[in-house]
Amino acid sequence: MKNQKTIFLGIVAVLFIIGVILYPSMPEQMASHWNEKGEVNGYMSKFWGVFFTPFLSLGLIGIFLLIPKIDPLKSNIEKFRRYYDEFIVLVLLFLSYVHLLTIFWNLGYRFNMTTMIFLMIAPLFYYSGILMENAKRNWFIGIRTPWTLSSETVWDKTHKIGGKLFKLCGALVIPGILFEKHALLFIIFPIILTSIYLFAYSYFEYQKESRTK
Repeated sequence: MKNQKTIFLGIVAVLFIIGVILYPSMPEQMASHWNEKGEVNGYMSKFWGVFFTPFLSLGLIGIFLLIPKIDPLKSNIEKFRRYYDEFIVLVLLFLSYVHLLTIFWNLGYRFNMTTMIFLMIAPLFYYSGILMENAKRNWFIGIRTPWTLSSETVWDKTHKIGGKLFKLCGALVIPGILFEKHALLFIIFPIILTSIYLFAYSYFEYQKESRTK
């Protein structure tokens, strides 16, 4: 765990160092938000444009590290802790990636922001599926419905199929790159449908289990 903390903080430290080095080169108002067409539709002051993501990452690290300590089922989290820690690294790398894209854009480089972000969303979703497949019952991480939290068996069944569906969601993000104007739909609809299905699936599995008792 000590090595993992070093990796977490190392990623954030690199972001701060890059920010300090490039700060003088940034415009006073930095482009910070893009619409689904890849057009800039939001700006941020230079300070927050450069340092918001590093500070956000620090806050997320604190939350991520706190969860295994306060969860009533913390011993279960330790059973899949490696996957959890790897997910944290992936989230931090995703934030760093988006942050660096923003930095490069404000340095004058031009590219389709939507396409570039989608390239990293796909593996993030896919690894979320891996995390789900290995997650044990807990109160913070995974598909937490009243029925998965009430039954170990329902939790395991729901997360096995949920893991596969999230991997599929990750794969479906890639074709969205080819349909720039509708790219966001390749994220929103699969996630909504997956969430609805897993909610219903956990309910019916719990009812099935209850009838056999």
